[in-house]
Amino acid sequence: MPAQSSGSHELTIIPFAPVPVTVRDDADQLQAAQSILQLFDSAASVAEEDSQRTLNTAEKLLDHLHAAEDRTAELEAEATTYQQRAERAEQWLHRVYAEVEDRFLRSRNEHRGRNGASIYQQLTIGLRAGIHRFKIRN
Repeated sequence: MPAQSSGSHELTIIPFAPVPVTVRDDADQLQAAQSILQLFDSAASVAEEDSQRTLNTAEKLLDHLHAAEDRTAELEAEATTYQQRAERAEQWLHRVYAEVEDRFLRSRNEHRGRNGASIYQQLTIGLRAGIHRFKIRN
């Protein structure tokens, strides 16, 4: 190539020698392709196993979730039943309390005039009699 001149400096262009390309034969290329396919096949197998394991785990967890939801519903129903029973018992106790209070207040007023016994004495005598009858029956 001719040298170029640009004022005080001369530039010389030197071409590079072409790099020889080695051509593999068909057997080498086939073996390389087979190796790549085997790697893909191995990767696919591993991915399939991981996917199957993940699905199995998800199914087990879903079964556990359904069982927990069912048990929660049972416990909520049971809690509602006990709450209703507690409310009825509370109403019953209030009714009994009111009736006892009403009877003893009336009877106290009636009995105080007769024999002068206090309500405490009347309750004590009544409880002792009830306990005695219970012991005789059992």
